[in-house]
Amino acid sequence: MKVYERIDGRLRSFIEAQPMFFVATAPSGPGGHVNVSPKGMAGTFAVLGEHRVAYLDYHGSGAETIAHLSENGRITLMFCAFGGPPNIVRLHGHGRAVPVTAPEHAELRRLFDAPPDTHGVRAVIDVAVERVSDSCGYAVPLMSYQGDRDLLIRSHERRTDADLAEYRRVKNGVSIDGRPIFAGSAPEG
Repeated sequence: MKVYERIDGRLRSFIEAQPMFFVATAPSGPGGHVNVSPKGMAGTFAVLGEHRVAYLDYHGSGAETIAHLSENGRITLMFCAFGGPPNIVRLHGHGRAVPVTAPEHAELRRLFDAPPDTHGVRAVIDVAVERVSDSCGYAVPLMSYQGDRDLLIRSHERRTDADLAEYRRVKNGVSIDGRPIFAGSAPEG
C-alpha cells in the first residue's frame, strides 16, 4: 500500500476511468449497521480538486450514506480495476449530503458531466478527501464492462418532483437503524 498527499494526475485518471466505485459509511458508536453501496453511471462522479470529490446520489431503496454523513461525516470511496493492471484506490474523508432542496444543490450539479435532466437525483455527496491510498488489487477479478444500466433513470422518469419528495418522506425518512435522513421527513406509520 502507498499513501499519497493528494489526488494527482495518474490517480485522477485511474479514478475517472472506473465505471463503478463503492461507498462505505458507518454510524457513530458500537451499534448500527456499516453500509457499503456500489455506485456507477457515466457522468455521476467528479474529481473537484486534489482533496475533493463528489457524486450524484439518486433516490433508492435506502439512504444510509446520508444518515451516516449527517451523524459523523465519515466516508470511504473505493475504486477497483476490473480490467487492465490491478489496482485499488481508496479515498478516506468527511462528506456531506447536499439535498436537491438545498440552494447550493444546483451549483454543485453543474460540476458534473451527467446530462442536465438527470431526474431522480436526491443529493450531491460532497467529500473532503483527507487520505488517498492505493493497493495491489491482485485478487480483484478481471471483468468486462458492458455499459451502464438505465433502469434507475427510467424508473425516475415516471415520477414528478412531488412524487420524489413523497418518496424521500416515506421510503427515505429513516435509515435501517432508525436514524433520520432528511430534515422534516418521517416514516409512514
